[in-house]
Amino acid sequence: MSNKLPQKQIIAMGGGGWGMEPDNPLLDRYIYGLSDKKEPKICFLPTASGDSEQYIARFYQHFVPKPTQLSHLSLFEPPTADLETLILSQDIIYVGGGNTKNLIALWKEWQLDNILREAWHKGIILCGVSAGSICWFDRGVSDSIPGTRISLKCLGFLPYSNCPHYNWDAYKTGYHTLLSEGLIDSGYAADDGAALHFIADRLTNIVSSHPEAKAYHLEKKNGEIVETVLDPKYLGQ
Repeated sequence: MSNKLPQKQIIAMGGGGWGMEPDNPLLDRYIYGLSDKKEPKICFLPTASGDSEQYIARFYQHFVPKPTQLSHLSLFEPPTADLETLILSQDIIYVGGGNTKNLIALWKEWQLDNILREAWHKGIILCGVSAGSICWFDRGVSDSIPGTRISLKCLGFLPYSNCPHYNWDAYKTGYHTLLSEGLIDSGYAADDGAALHFIADRLTNIVSSHPEAKAYHLEKKNGEIVETVLDPKYLGQ
């Protein structure tokens, strides 16, 4: 029997994947390939979208890598009272985009935050896009309140801040402003199409679904925002 401890893995996508790039499966294939299972079980959590039926349908239609066993968890129509058993039976948890503030509130109400932490410690791969990216960090740059970019307290699995969609001016400007005002600590940003792969709490790989997508490390030093470009590995040819 192996005494090797399971790896705690999180893949945080700034944007992309089947939900934004249904014709470009490179990020989805990367995530799928991290599992050592022949037919990994992948559960979609669409909480941030209000469990949108259209979003759920797109997951089943567009998640390209196969063979897989696909399922989803709606907190508005839960399939079981035993969410712990449901989540801990998965190989990959995929969290969709939407309103992160609502996602955090609902997860805490259902104690899903604690279940997901247990899943992470057990080696179940956690991943997501946009809201499904920032939720794993200490704080995230969020548009959960219309017309603003706020510093939102998240789950804190990863001890950094996070900003998705960094190629959008509103997110980039918002992150810089929050850092300048001391409302958020240093962390990582990712363009649409870029993904940050953490093992435990350490960034170990950066990948992208198109060549121009970048990732970044941002911090405040001597009153100035220092932005370091992190070049991903392009997953295409």
